[in-house]
Amino acid sequence: MGKLDNKVAFITGSGTGIGREAALLFAKEGAKIVVADFNKELGGETEGLVKEIGGQALFVETNVTDEDSVIAAVKASIECYGKIDLLYNCAGGSVPEDGLVTEIETWVVDHTLALDIKGTVFPSRYVIPEIIKAGGGAVVNMSSTAALRGNAMHVYSAAKGAIVALTQSMAASYTNDQVRVNAICPGIILTDRVKIRFGELPEEGKAAESLAARTAERYPFGVGHPIEIAQVALFLMSNESRMVNGTLVVADGGMAAF
Repeated sequence: MGKLDNKVAFITGSGTGIGREAALLFAKEGAKIVVADFNKELGGETEGLVKEIGGQALFVETNVTDEDSVIAAVKASIECYGKIDLLYNCAGGSVPEDGLVTEIETWVVDHTLALDIKGTVFPSRYVIPEIIKAGGGAVVNMSSTAALRGNAMHVYSAAKGAIVALTQSMAASYTNDQVRVNAICPGIILTDRVKIRFGELPEEGKAAESLAARTAERYPFGVGHPIEIAQVALFLMSNESRMVNGTLVVADGGMAAF
């Protein structure tokens, strides 16, 4: 028996990184997957990978910052599976141009707030009613440790802080509908996007020259990998976390404590 047997999971940003790992992991645990991603090629790859391991998957091209796109994706999901039980708001991110509030350009503000806040609000707006119809379930939002302490990316920190507040408000509002809402606050995770920006980790025995390598040295257990955050999400989606609601799970190897 899998931890998510007979569940349907709608996962945004699942064309790559944490979202893709979550799609594969949830499928292994019995869930039917909706791969909601704006990238046709990567989303299609994730759909194929889930099917290769014997799972069920539907790729739906989705721009989480566009309300009509989200509505269409939810409609396609219901037409395919008949219900949605789980929502993982995994889409989001930052841009290298983010920085001090006195220096950033306006487009950075617009882009980041749209991706992280609209990208969480719109799927929640249209998926949660379906979860309620299905008898209840779980929502996991993606925040960041950038929301919990000072960070040089001011707009990204603000956006992720908003997701913390949104998560707690959603949890309070939908608990009577049997919908649990929690958030994950990862530290730096070596997704493809982060590797491009920070550089690869060095091979064993080689000098730590990249930013990723120097950053990893500050983490008690090294920087995280996408599968490790997907495993946290699996716990929050499963009945094992029935008593966890409105909570922030910090997954940074202990950096936030130092």
